[in-house]
Amino acid sequence: MKVTANGLQIEVDDTGGEGRPVILLIMGLGMQLVAWPNGFVQRLVEAGFRVVRHDNRDIGLSQGFDHAGTGNVVWQTIRHRLGLKVRSAYTLQDMALDSLGVLDALGIARAHIVGASMGGMIAQRIAAFAPQRSTSLVSIMSSSGARGLPGPRREVTAMLMRRPLGKSEAELVAHSIRLLRLIQSPAYPQTDQELAERLTFSMRRSYHPAGLMRQMLAIGADDERPQVLPRIQCPALVLHGDADALVPMACGEDTARRIPGSRFVSVPGMGHDLPPEVCAILANHIAPFAHAAEARDSKP
Repeated sequence: MKVTANGLQIEVDDTGGEGRPVILLIMGLGMQLVAWPNGFVQRLVEAGFRVVRHDNRDIGLSQGFDHAGTGNVVWQTIRHRLGLKVRSAYTLQDMALDSLGVLDALGIARAHIVGASMGGMIAQRIAAFAPQRSTSLVSIMSSSGARGLPGPRREVTAMLMRRPLGKSEAELVAHSIRLLRLIQSPAYPQTDQELAERLTFSMRRSYHPAGLMRQMLAIGADDERPQVLPRIQCPALVLHGDADALVPMACGEDTARRIPGSRFVSVPGMGHDLPPEVCAILANHIAPFAHAAEARDSKP
């Protein structure tokens, strides 16, 4: 369903029903709400939560920003590597306000804010700047954005630089599978058929590469988040795979180090994806953590 959030039309999925504590799920770069597997959502619902997930602006079925163009992405990337200010059509703070607007549209005062990858960065901003709305924070396979942290493995960077061989659905899916093979969880590999089915479903729902580029620039422009993280006061849980080839575990460790009182959990064999086995592990960490934070929040 569509809601108006922060002045934009945002696509939302709301599962579990009213009267329960709410978990807001925020997905990562270029990923749609369906990237949160239904099985993961169902585990959280069965644990007693109402689960809200949404397409971020410029992706999926939410409002796009094609009118803003993408600018010179290569030049902006060079500026980021040189430590210069990156220009972007919008910021991660704008995207945080979108997520808060989703809660407003649904009449939700507070929620457990859970984000993966770029979604973790957005979640961090919500927890820092809207403490009255944040019962707890869970940052998954994300980063503090601090300078000097390790980047993707060399082969992942090389793959990210390559373009698909063509523009057909089959060629785009094959290209994405080659990347996912490099960043998936080595302890829980998925078959090419499983990956292809998921990618095909996602692409047929929406395929918007220009939105991904603008979101990438928003990440590059978010250079003050390391200084923002110490402002977070709610309970915080940082989850990261020890085999993440895209966002190395050191990035999650640095996030936890900067958030007062946070707890860091390393997930053995987890990469930068959400296969069923990893979803079960994450849900088993998130549910009791959120229930404990809920109990703490309800005390007078």
